[in-house]
Amino acid sequence: MCGLPDHIISRLRDGALIPYLGTGISTHIEAKAPLSYEALAAFLGSKVALPRRARGNAWAAAQYIEGQRHRQTLDALMAEAFAVPVPPSGLHRFLATLNLPMIVDTWYDGAMRTALQDQTGWGEIQGINRAGIGESRWYRAYDPQGVAVPVEAAEGWRTLLYKPHGAVAPARNFLIADADYVEVLTEIDIQTPIPDAVKTRRTGRGFLFLGCRFHDQMLRSYARQIMKRSAGPHVAILPDATLTSNELKFLAEQGIEVMAG
Repeated sequence: MCGLPDHIISRLRDGALIPYLGTGISTHIEAKAPLSYEALAAFLGSKVALPRRARGNAWAAAQYIEGQRHRQTLDALMAEAFAVPVPPSGLHRFLATLNLPMIVDTWYDGAMRTALQDQTGWGEIQGINRAGIGESRWYRAYDPQGVAVPVEAAEGWRTLLYKPHGAVAPARNFLIADADYVEVLTEIDIQTPIPDAVKTRRTGRGFLFLGCRFHDQMLRSYARQIMKRSAGPHVAILPDATLTSNELKFLAEQGIEVMAG
């Protein structure tokens, strides 16, 4: 049902691997929402006439829209893009049954949250756009019903769903424009934007990258810092695609074993 090798499933069940989900795990699902950064860039470009430099790049497109049309317009377009829920795949549902200590989900849809609804003892932390709320926090926490709770509540959760770039559900938090990442990437080396609960749960464990691409520096930076001080070994089951030289270098530097998807 999940398509993962037996030895990987065994390590997941033992709590030795933390799933790190990319857009590629949902590409086979029929969904109206964009399921890649390229598809998201196309959606934004269909709504707003973009200059050539911003076409085909979701982050640049979002930055242009924010600068020319205001942040509210960008947030409204992101909410529109993901308005129709993406159904959980068999892999989402399988991971939800394992009572994992943590699941990192890097896309904006709510498929993993939906898959976890049949379980108990979990909660979610999402990255937030600090400029838009005038707060000093880097993230917010939510219970299974989508109610905001203190971040400290994560100490009592069996499973933490971590959405570093935000998500459409439950509160439409989106880190997407270039400006959203300026402060984050300035401080991420010292780990300030990484929740303490994530730091604790990665200790002594490795990461399992599923459906991820690392063809952009921002994606590599986030993965590198979320992995920081974890124990490994790390494994990546990547989409069927030709990896760039920067991706190959990143995987080698981080000691990530690559398996065919």
